[in-house]
Amino acid sequence: MLQIEREIHDAIIEHARRDHPDEACGVVAGAYGSDRPTRFIPMLNAAMSPTFYEFDSADLLALYREMDARDEEPVVVYHSHTATEAYPSRTDVNLASEPNAHYVLVSTRDGAHEAGPVDFRSFRIVDGEVTEEEVRVVERYDTDESPQKAK
Repeated sequence: MLQIEREIHDAIIEHARRDHPDEACGVVAGAYGSDRPTRFIPMLNAAMSPTFYEFDSADLLALYREMDARDEEPVVVYHSHTATEAYPSRTDVNLASEPNAHYVLVSTRDGAHEAGPVDFRSFRIVDGEVTEEEVRVVERYDTDESPQKAK
């Protein structure tokens, strides 16, 4: 299960809406081994495409160096689909290289880029196998509890 604070959840949706009609992409980092997404990092879609996303290789290298220095890892890797459902495409599955990450997809199709609810889903992708997981949006993490116990 992915537990995510409302502020980060809403920031991901806002990024997807802002970049529409191109796909948006980014990372939410968290302390290594915590499984708690805490630092929202919107990235530039270097492909600038409505059907594909690509992290800029220099930006991604800088991000990984920064996460290493902060003892963080990518807890969430997210991107949007602008004309299809929020489900990993074959390309998404092939690009999934973080076995511990939650892969979040947001669909901005059918006017969701302007207003109203969006399709916000999370998946685990390991060795090409896609497993959808529950998303629980919390107002704030309880600092004394793990994400599994957040309210």
